[in-house]
Amino acid sequence: MTSAWKKSDWRNKERIQMPDYTDHAALTAVETRLSSYPPLVFAGEARSLKAKLGKVSRGESFLLQGGDCAESFAEFNADMLRDTYKVMLQMAVVLTYGAKVPVVKIGRVAGQFAKPRSANMETIDGVELPSYRGDIINDIDFTPEARIPNPDRMLEAYTQAAASLNLLRAFSMGGFADIHRVHEWNLGFANSAGAAAKYTQLANRISDSLDFMTAAGINSDNTNSLHTVDFYTSHEALLLEYEEALCRIDSTSGLPVAGSGHMIWIGDRTRQPDGAHVEFARGVQNPIGLKCGPTTTAEDLKILMSKLNPENEAGRLTLIARFGAGSVGDHLPHLVKAVKEEGANVVWSCDPMHGNTIKSTSGYKTRPFDSILREVREFFGVHNAEGTVPGGVHFEMTGKDVTECTGGVRAVTDEDLSDRYHTACDPRLNASQALELAFLVSEELEQRVVAQRKAG
Repeated sequence: MTSAWKKSDWRNKERIQMPDYTDHAALTAVETRLSSYPPLVFAGEARSLKAKLGKVSRGESFLLQGGDCAESFAEFNADMLRDTYKVMLQMAVVLTYGAKVPVVKIGRVAGQFAKPRSANMETIDGVELPSYRGDIINDIDFTPEARIPNPDRMLEAYTQAAASLNLLRAFSMGGFADIHRVHEWNLGFANSAGAAAKYTQLANRISDSLDFMTAAGINSDNTNSLHTVDFYTSHEALLLEYEEALCRIDSTSGLPVAGSGHMIWIGDRTRQPDGAHVEFARGVQNPIGLKCGPTTTAEDLKILMSKLNPENEAGRLTLIARFGAGSVGDHLPHLVKAVKEEGANVVWSCDPMHGNTIKSTSGYKTRPFDSILREVREFFGVHNAEGTVPGGVHFEMTGKDVTECTGGVRAVTDEDLSDRYHTACDPRLNASQALELAFLVSEELEQRVVAQRKAG
């Protein structure tokens, strides 16, 4: 981060996947209003997350990042937010047991309103209109008026994000996240019809551990960490007018901070080293994520690491691998080697969602559960072979009982997809699938711990 950097410098770079607003006066008015609003998150919180991610990079913690593909204005309500948060807490308890280290919890929430698209236009029944780019930009309704980018939607996104953060902070500190309560929910899943016996066994082992802690005098009344959690927010920093308007100067360090979320990431489509999104992200002190897809070369990655983390700060940069099941071995090893060659401090995280999207026989976009799990296992396999740290997982998921991804213990089929297919963009794991995946990832983590103990 250089003192010469200004938060508007991205405007001099090539912009990709961003809307062209037709009413410039309205856009300026919205940016001015947002610039006067309080930031949604604070610099101290971003520094705290960075320190925790530094521990993830060393294998002393594990990262769980998850939430909605694209947050919706229409579907936003307290129950929806609570249910997704609840599932993430459940997943974190299971992963903590398997990894034997703390789990850093980051939601794709309170800012995940904009989405990159593969095409600028879409056609339905012979009618061609601009693509839907997320509720912060335009409306999903397929009409010419709805698809016009509207800057006022940024104000609605800010309001929803503020309300979400308020509720999440209350959940995190008010007793909802008590570990004993969360584990009771996990026992309900493990004992449900169709659940594998190994899930019940793992849940019972966690119960035994909690019982031992209680007997030793460690409980929620005298140990705050069993009663409360730290929960952070993240989103893809795609709409840079919004990001710039919420950028602030940290009064403690004098450095710029993105006030829109604790962590922001750059997508696989917008990671051009000389592009607008990299230019904005390089100047803020927040933790930064970088999606790495099949077209990411070792040379590209080295340039991006030097731009985004020139001081090689632990916890600053998270590399989010997303290749697709069966392709991890073709792409990840040479990127891992590039990081080793540079001596770079990074967190390696696995996004097994975006490389495994297919079109079902029923016509819906979906993601097979088995492919998602396979990519996670391949990710662990590469890091085990390279002697590096598989730091975390990144899932698109919801606490709702949707039918968008096939498979899992409740065996969602292609024919089931139409029952409750509610996503605005990409298919998400439902609550049961997300929790099942946590149990299976916990197995991978536990095996890694056992292998390390034997080796050490």
